[in-house]
Amino acid sequence: MNTLTADESVTDGLVTLQERTVNLINQLTMPVVEVALVLQKHINALMNTLTEHVSLQGGVLPNNVAEPWPLESGLIESKATFSLDKVMDIVDEQRMDILDTLIRVTLVEININVLEAVLALRSWEHLVRTQLAAATGPGQLFSPLVIPEDW
Repeated sequence: MNTLTADESVTDGLVTLQERTVNLINQLTMPVVEVALVLQKHINALMNTLTEHVSLQGGVLPNNVAEPWPLESGLIESKATFSLDKVMDIVDEQRMDILDTLIRVTLVEININVLEAVLALRSWEHLVRTQLAAATGPGQLFSPLVIPEDW
């Protein structure tokens, strides 16, 4: 009988989450802004749970969990401003719901702890924020998320 260790189980679960997310985003040609909104929803919910638990235990979260990861040096976040109402009018709610469901169901299925889930989503958040930081106009917010080959 082949039994997985806890570390192997977590690793396999994270690989499953990564593969499913990459496949869906590519299949739906999801815009950067839509992926960003879905990720932020999940990160906020997970962070609320994690922060509450850690504060009850008297602990402190490491920065790489508590805060978005810093962008690469030399990359400056865009100072461009866009009407949030216009952006929200254009997003595809159904496409976002599909990604939201995939992430939620996969996190439950792979049964990883909240800290591991936040870290997994922080890596996605970093990728998305890097692309959003380069946006100079509203059209670029709706460009498909570019996922590196080695992702």
